[in-house]
Amino acid sequence: MSTIVKNLMDTDIADFSVKYATKLGASYSETRLVSLDGNSFVLKNSIPEISAFGKTCGIGMRIILNGHMGFMSTNNLDKSNIRTEIEKTISMLKRGEKIAVEEELSREESFKVKDIVKQKEKMQDKSADEKLALLTDIDKALVSQKFEVSGRYLTISDVMENKYFVTSEGTEIHQEIPRINVVYLLTVGSGQKSVQRYQTYNGVGGWEILKDWNLIKTLVDESKSLNDNIVNGIKAPKGVIDVIAAPEVVGIAVHESTGHPYEADRIFGREGAQAGESFVTEKMLGEQIGSGIVNVVDDPQLENNGGYYRFDDEGVKARRKFLIKDGKINEFLHNRSTAAKMNLKSNGSARAAEYSVEPIVRMSNTFMLPGKLSEEELIEDVKLGVYMKNFTEWNIDDKRFNQRYIGSEAYLIKNGKICEPVKRPVLEVTTPTFYSSIDGLSKKVGFVGGSCGKGEPMQGIPVTMGGPTIRLRNIKLGG
Repeated sequence: MSTIVKNLMDTDIADFSVKYATKLGASYSETRLVSLDGNSFVLKNSIPEISAFGKTCGIGMRIILNGHMGFMSTNNLDKSNIRTEIEKTISMLKRGEKIAVEEELSREESFKVKDIVKQKEKMQDKSADEKLALLTDIDKALVSQKFEVSGRYLTISDVMENKYFVTSEGTEIHQEIPRINVVYLLTVGSGQKSVQRYQTYNGVGGWEILKDWNLIKTLVDESKSLNDNIVNGIKAPKGVIDVIAAPEVVGIAVHESTGHPYEADRIFGREGAQAGESFVTEKMLGEQIGSGIVNVVDDPQLENNGGYYRFDDEGVKARRKFLIKDGKINEFLHNRSTAAKMNLKSNGSARAAEYSVEPIVRMSNTFMLPGKLSEEELIEDVKLGVYMKNFTEWNIDDKRFNQRYIGSEAYLIKNGKICEPVKRPVLEVTTPTFYSSIDGLSKKVGFVGGSCGKGEPMQGIPVTMGGPTIRLRNIKLGG
């Protein structure tokens, strides 16, 4: 088996492992050789804290023998060790044949490709001082406000993700993806009169992404809105009213109440004792779950976004998935195993957090598609309502049916105009009611970053979520 990657990782060991498993009788084998090189910096209340610098490299391998699948991983890339580990896995599969469940993978196209994400300003060329200076500048801007920003927890991290994926079916894929992540937790005020704001920004690319985020202005503006809420905020109205939800609120809603329950492994019960189950079943495909203007997609090909990839961790080419189309349940997220169960092709939704865990069904960039209205047009048609710009807390049940979002920056709407801020409005609703209540969508889509957790052991992966500003009619609001 030839290699398409040179001088980046020792891909020969990955090629060897697949060949050796085939020699021992495997009907299918695959190897993910993964190298991660990253660092992170923390600034807490103007004081630099623990910084981390790390490099990991190892392989994760799946082997199918007589219809049964086994998984092994190791960071000891000595050929003799790899040979021993493969032999152990083959032996385990033979011993467990009588009790193991047969595993079938969907038939997929093989690729030999190389995908390297370019950086205009390489993160690896930036010094530790430069990265810490970014956090320091943000911190100084927050301290200089006329009100008290009593808690300032700021982090920046970056990692170069280098993967080589090879299979016995002829696939050879090399991907080099630079990922950046910024997380902040702000506390404005003190004592009983304080509020907090937590948020993540992530993306794929170089230092130039950080410039696009304009973090100093973003965090200063957010601190001002938090202070305004403390000083001028009133109690949120309760009862049945209209709600205008901005992209951040829409994003968490589509991630939690569409993305997760549409993961096919949840639908088949594989995640029941780990990340939860789903209210969705196979028979619900085509069922109306929302108003006809609602379209929710998952698209890993969005460049610069946190969930970006061109090929998933099973070597399947990425594509946009329409989870909800014209208000109807349209498609689930699949890996090769769940796709085979439904006699489908995989739609490229298998991801693994690192080499030592198996790829499972995951989201990437999940968002609602825009409509035709301006945000002003959405608001001007509301007599009494609440505008929720972002949230401070969310909850959802294991089946992703009952959900609850508590607003952070939020405002009262009276006769089509934004008025005073309101404190902690509570949007509590079922998933079908949420999507069925939408009667207007803005033209502009906004995105926010996040880290999505799933699996056992827990796999945290970067994702992006978002959508347009939406109008929800006749929603019960608490406060």
